[in-house]
Amino acid sequence: MTSLVAPAPVRTVDAAVRERTDRALASVVVDRLDLGPRATFAVRDPATEGVIATLPDHTTADALVALERADRAGAAWARTTSRHRSDVLHRAYGMLVDQRDRLAAVITREMGKPLAEAYGEVQYAADYVRWYAEEALRPAGGYRESPAGGSTILTTRAPVGTALLITPWNFPMAMATRKIAPAIAAGCGVVVKPAALTPLTTLVVAEILVAAGVPDELVQVVTTTDAAGLSSTLMADGRVRKVSFTGSTGVGGVLLRQAAEHVVKSSMELGGNAPLLVFDDADLERAVEGAVIAKLRNGGQSCVAANRILVQDGIADAFAEGFAERMAETVVGNGLADGVALGPVIDERAVSGFVRLVDDAVAKGARLRLGGAALPGEGHFFEPTVLDGVPDDSDIAGTEIFGPVAAIARFATEDEGVARANGTPFGLASYVFTESLDRALGVADRLDAGMVGVNQGIVSNVAAPFGGVKASGLGREGGSEGLEEYQEVRFYNVARR
Repeated sequence: MTSLVAPAPVRTVDAAVRERTDRALASVVVDRLDLGPRATFAVRDPATEGVIATLPDHTTADALVALERADRAGAAWARTTSRHRSDVLHRAYGMLVDQRDRLAAVITREMGKPLAEAYGEVQYAADYVRWYAEEALRPAGGYRESPAGGSTILTTRAPVGTALLITPWNFPMAMATRKIAPAIAAGCGVVVKPAALTPLTTLVVAEILVAAGVPDELVQVVTTTDAAGLSSTLMADGRVRKVSFTGSTGVGGVLLRQAAEHVVKSSMELGGNAPLLVFDDADLERAVEGAVIAKLRNGGQSCVAANRILVQDGIADAFAEGFAERMAETVVGNGLADGVALGPVIDERAVSGFVRLVDDAVAKGARLRLGGAALPGEGHFFEPTVLDGVPDDSDIAGTEIFGPVAAIARFATEDEGVARANGTPFGLASYVFTESLDRALGVADRLDAGMVGVNQGIVSNVAAPFGGVKASGLGREGGSEGLEEYQEVRFYNVARR
């Protein structure tokens, strides 16, 4: 099969940049539990496949030690004032920003995203800490008279208790702070289990939090390759009162079943299959740019990435051509190199999955406009890829792609577009491009999604509730709602004369 020529990967990394990132990696304290010699596992740079760190592979017994520490520290932390917790988080925000060079370097080396995007993640992640430093001081609870008279109803909020936080590999800093910051603000101790592919950033974040004044035992980071064993062990312990998980719907379902045993408060940010709808009346330039952002942010390795690009017939040819041209401008290579906009994907399994999806789509009638192949040489690189006329029976039409492969399909009417957008078990994010305000709001109301981006390719905002419907999960992160996930509502009925 043939396609437009994808950009050649950029492999040249400045020696000074490499040295600086090596120093950042060397500064990571890889074992914050400090329980003595343990079996280990390697963390690899997806751009080179080289080992960049060796971490302890903690056992389930180690996880219980971490839980004991976090639970003990959490009980004391819950008795501190909201002002104190806020002040600590404000200091942490400043320190995270001050150490952005170090954090960005670690993110790029262990996850692969270009340095410019890594810096963006550092700020985004730090903004969650600042948001919850402020949110901790906002009033909660209420006062009302009993309708029948004779008493006053008071409501207040209390920390839910010790939380288990399980974070993914694709945004190793932002997904950590989005969970840790509201837990600290609410007064909870936490055990954090980062992805084994990208644990280093979380370890640095925990170090900085402690330096800012968070008690040393309050945030426990457990590194392990036995994610299922760790979660099942901790979820079976009655001290865990909250679980927050970002990952696949299948694993989320397992955790929810485990949560039922002890009625553990749960928030789940699960799989996505985001539709991006482009209507005939859309501004073509804005739609193309927004779609590229929605597709290529984080190399497409995002649960809110545009997964199915659905374009109305009248604008479809012009959009597909412009979109492919814009994707072809993307410079691919090691995220440490200047000018790179698309780094490696996370591992070889991801590369093999993209090859299979592209081959299947083309065999079933899709037109390959751009890319479509893995790049030779070291690292896990895949060309920016555009498929047009993707048939509904192709595997890619129903798969969360999680990479730089765009699948374009056509629709005729608004009703058809909305029906196709909703024709999935998932409902995390959706995107709508149109110049009609009535259509934008009307379609947004009809979409089965927890979040809708209108004429823009980014939906995330620290001040807004992030989460989905249907098989994409339950609960919310970010906004005031994110703090409530770590609190319990209490009601006092006060008698009056």
